[in-house]
Amino acid sequence: MLRKTIGFFIILSLVGAFVLPVNIAFGQGPTDQWCSGVDIVFFPGGPPGGPFASVVANGAMQAAEDLGANVEYVWSNWDPEMMVTQFVEAAATNPDGIAVMGHPGDDAFEPVIQEAIANGIIVTSQNTTLDRIEANNSANGFGYVGAELYSAGFSLGQEAINRFDLQEGDRAMVWGLLSQPTRGLRTQGVIDAFEEAGLTVDYIEIDSATNADAAAGIPTFTGYMSANPDVKIIVTDHGGLTATQQTYFEAAGKGPDDVIGIGFDLAPATVEAIRGGWTDLVIDQQQWLQGYLPILQICLTEKYGFSGLHIDTGSGFAHAGNVDLLASLVEQQIR
Repeated sequence: MLRKTIGFFIILSLVGAFVLPVNIAFGQGPTDQWCSGVDIVFFPGGPPGGPFASVVANGAMQAAEDLGANVEYVWSNWDPEMMVTQFVEAAATNPDGIAVMGHPGDDAFEPVIQEAIANGIIVTSQNTTLDRIEANNSANGFGYVGAELYSAGFSLGQEAINRFDLQEGDRAMVWGLLSQPTRGLRTQGVIDAFEEAGLTVDYIEIDSATNADAAAGIPTFTGYMSANPDVKIIVTDHGGLTATQQTYFEAAGKGPDDVIGIGFDLAPATVEAIRGGWTDLVIDQQQWLQGYLPILQICLTEKYGFSGLHIDTGSGFAHAGNVDLLASLVEQQIR
């Protein structure tokens, strides 16, 4: 906790120092719009208007406004293959920097990212780690902004077990992304926490259609609920699916108190579902920072030669007892 607190205040200091006009006695310091003229391509990850990706994009837009960078946004529908193709296309335009979602994983991304770095493009990452690429390129400004995925998933599972008094033999459905090599670690963390407690876990992979549009998953959800009426808890490892939990439960003929619903990330629909009892527990990874800080990272590296920063954006819990404290920020798409 101390390490995270110190790291958070370091970042606040960096943002304050570089966003606001300052005069430094020992030389010429950064001024307002100090990153003007720097061209950046930014990947929010999901579809335009998606509940999670929109907040990430808002963070990047605020950074662009504060710092003066020119930022182009590339939307990927959470499709790892599309992200790699779009990265190659973005690198061909020779921007100063590219900020990527790490969903494709090291093996798929490493060749094209290494080529871009060799050509003088600063690359950094958000939301999903690219551990090997980061280890080899942090000196060149390759950093990471996002949650530590496995621990976030495991923490959510443990919190649910304790909060809802789940018992050995209770049935849980986990709807996640195990097929994605690094992104799937969060799903695995939830499963491990449940299985260690003796729960019976049914796993369903989020298909590509549902990954891009959560409403496409309604038949999958209703089919599962019909076949497994004894299920005690549902986990959606996806911000868009978590924001759709009320719709899923209603389509399956369930009420707000029939099945426990937990998941990841806050959105206006998620706040209303928590208030209404449809969604019971959510991890908030503060995704606005996953937009703002990668833009700052590229600017710091381009202008001042800073190496990559590895920043854990946290994993606090939102529930009926505290959601009203966050609601106004969620509505503004900041949290």
